[in-house]
Amino acid sequence: MSILTYKVPHNVDYSVQLKQAKQVANYAINNKDKLSTKYIKNFGLKSDISNCILRKYGKNKKIRKISKVKLAISSCKIKANQEKQEIYLPCLKTSFNYQFRNDFTKINQIEIDNNYYYISITIPDELPIKVDGDIGIDRNTNGHCVVAACNKTGKVMKLGKKAKHIHTKYSKIRQRLQRLGKFKKLRTIKRRESNIVRDLNHKISRKIVNYAKENNVGIKLENLKGIRNNRKNAKSFRYTLNSWSYFQLQVFTEYKSKLLGIPVLYIDPRYTSQLCSKCGLLGTRNGKSFKCPHCGYTSHADVNAAWNICYSEKLIRTSYQLGKEKDLPKGISGDPQGAMVC
Repeated sequence: MSILTYKVPHNVDYSVQLKQAKQVANYAINNKDKLSTKYIKNFGLKSDISNCILRKYGKNKKIRKISKVKLAISSCKIKANQEKQEIYLPCLKTSFNYQFRNDFTKINQIEIDNNYYYISITIPDELPIKVDGDIGIDRNTNGHCVVAACNKTGKVMKLGKKAKHIHTKYSKIRQRLQRLGKFKKLRTIKRRESNIVRDLNHKISRKIVNYAKENNVGIKLENLKGIRNNRKNAKSFRYTLNSWSYFQLQVFTEYKSKLLGIPVLYIDPRYTSQLCSKCGLLGTRNGKSFKCPHCGYTSHADVNAAWNICYSEKLIRTSYQLGKEKDLPKGISGDPQGAMVC
């Protein structure tokens, strides 16, 4: 099973309820020992919504202050008519139609702000398809963040060249803001960079998965778990490594593949950048160039690595479940929650 979140626009005025929801959230943050609706009856918000907000903000010890709060309605308080593609919310006496995929097994939760309904649904996964080829994905910190090679079509794709530029640009902006002591602006810039990189990873993963589906091939990735634990890295390289969102890209690729039944395989990453993809012997890598002294093969180093990953048989695992590595940036959950506009 997979979880997707869709956002459906509305033109209903929920300003009164949203104001009440913010009062409930502030109460929950300041009174974590009294998380019951009997203490907040005077706020006027329906208990079905208040309970969700109390649990969300009262049990999170990290939240100290809030600016915006959405109305939250749990699954047991939602009525869905899939034949008419209609959802009814008894606590708000509101119904609306939806146009997203109708094969969901459950509506997990609905959140509401001034403009949208955010609807989280559970959908069944497709059965794994039988593939007749693979795409090898080489993820990098410099240059193109993804180089992909397909052994069925012979095509090489280089994606995400602007990722390095984004990190460099915002690193310099943050350094300047730190010197000036503008810490509020610093947080805004950090969120902006995170959102840009997240959007880039969504687009890259979508292109990879669509190509795999069109050509009936599987996807091979290196198992990079623990890559940041190496203390031998130069100090100048640490920022590049720590800002590298390789796991976020992996999560996005995995869940998109899972929805289409495309197998994702993980291989041992050792020597994928050093072996020659033609003869299999150790070659010489100098920056982004690769040369094999044995067979004379020369290539772009990342392209050579992508071909090694594509043809590698050193499988570690086949994944149809999202990885458990705790390497996600703040604000990203393990489950695919990217909202899609309907």
